[in-house]
Amino acid sequence: MDVDEQSQASDGQARRKPPPLQPGLHIVATPIGNLRDITLRALDVLQMADLVVCEDTRVFAKLANHYGIKASTLAYSDATQDAAEPRVLAALAAGKCVALVSDAGMPLISDPGYRLVRAAVASSHLVTCAPGPSAVPLALALSGLPTDRFYFGGFLPARQGERRRAIAAAAAIPATLIFFEAPHRLAESLGDLAELLGARPAAIARELTKLFEEVRRAPLDALAAHYAADPEVKGEIAIVIGPPDGETAPVAGKLDEALLSAMSSASLKDAASEVAARYGLRRREVYARALELKREGLS
Repeated sequence: MDVDEQSQASDGQARRKPPPLQPGLHIVATPIGNLRDITLRALDVLQMADLVVCEDTRVFAKLANHYGIKASTLAYSDATQDAAEPRVLAALAAGKCVALVSDAGMPLISDPGYRLVRAAVASSHLVTCAPGPSAVPLALALSGLPTDRFYFGGFLPARQGERRRAIAAAAAIPATLIFFEAPHRLAESLGDLAELLGARPAAIARELTKLFEEVRRAPLDALAAHYAADPEVKGEIAIVIGPPDGETAPVAGKLDEALLSAMSSASLKDAASEVAARYGLRRREVYARALELKREGLS
């Protein structure tokens, strides 16, 4: 038997009989839509775990029933983590194998779990991961936008003022931007993004890996217009936006004009953030120029 045959035989044996699961906290990625998008290792961990800690036990039950997973479950969400965390740590201290899953995809990515991982590490328990699906790299890959550098901003804030400040803070980052958004806020958020970031190339990735998967690619202003006219959209949504184009930055006179216009209806800080976001400039530099205009009495 040559080396390749030995390797294949070894792989086959590993699939038939997985190695024993070590006591500790096992972070496990689960499908974001298509139930077949789960790794063999993830199934091994979930089937051997003493306890599966879930964001929502009812959501996990669908996956568990599909694959015959019989482990006990415990809800761990933003609302229940205070009560659940001591129970998980007690199980870890007793030498149990605990799996942590979210409702979909990679745990901790815009989902609860950070506190639990931190507590497990602080108590010197094993913390490891069975990696798998995540909407963030999938949306990036499908967008057609630069993939060498990207910034993930999680969910955009629901309140418009906070949302616009979050957009302004990310505007000058020299990377592709990725945000999650709820369907009922998509049109409003795209309007803010288009106003602050201009016509950057972008993509809306919706219902990834599911039956009605859709990726719509267009400049931000065109996407904003499309969803403003047809706001009845459903599903899980990722917004992917191309990096700033330095060539679109305004000359000094245009920058002052934009700042003066913004300062007429907003605070100096918010005006600087808005203009910096619109042109992909450093907020500190734009704020400094806004201060100069104010001292000169032009605002």
